[in-house]
Amino acid sequence: ILIYSKNKKEHEEHLTLILELLKKEELYTKFSKCEFWIPKVQFLRHVIDSKGIHVDPAKIESNKDWASPKTPTEICQFLGLLGYYRRFIEGFSKIAKSMTKLTQNNVKFYWGEKEEATFQPIKQKLCSTPILALPKGSKNFIVYCDASHKGLGVVLMQNEKVIAYDSCQLKIHEKNYTTHDLELEAVVFAL
Repeated sequence: ILIYSKNKKEHEEHLTLILELLKKEELYTKFSKCEFWIPKVQFLRHVIDSKGIHVDPAKIESNKDWASPKTPTEICQFLGLLGYYRRFIEGFSKIAKSMTKLTQNNVKFYWGEKEEATFQPIKQKLCSTPILALPKGSKNFIVYCDASHKGLGVVLMQNEKVIAYDSCQLKIHEKNYTTHDLELEAVVFAL
């Protein structure tokens, strides 16, 4: 059970509420496995603290040493790791497009300078990811949408702080859309 609160008073209220609920439902926890009042926690390969959400530093270290892929399977493994952290990488789909194409069955695998020029910057972007802010309340959210014939991009912000990035490549039929329709598609994607 992970309990997040904005301040100590609120956290005390949340703890009391959760512990009373556990008692009422006759659910038990092992005290030796519990941690209370932790200012920073690792959870689902993320680090969460008062500043926001960060990529787990251990994943950044393993990513720094990642060798250039030699097979489509190695590309899939690398893109799988990046896909998990895509919300930290602005324009992820656009950047990863040429690498994604190499994983398709009908495309011959060739790793050249163009692919390496895509691989190194995206690897670097994961190593220097921003801290994503935690949402505060349910007001003042702004969604920025962008579209081009290469893909769609979205940034979710609150009070001028980035909450998340998202992007996707266009499907074959979407590449025929007008600019106006692509912009509307970006809005639909954002929602």
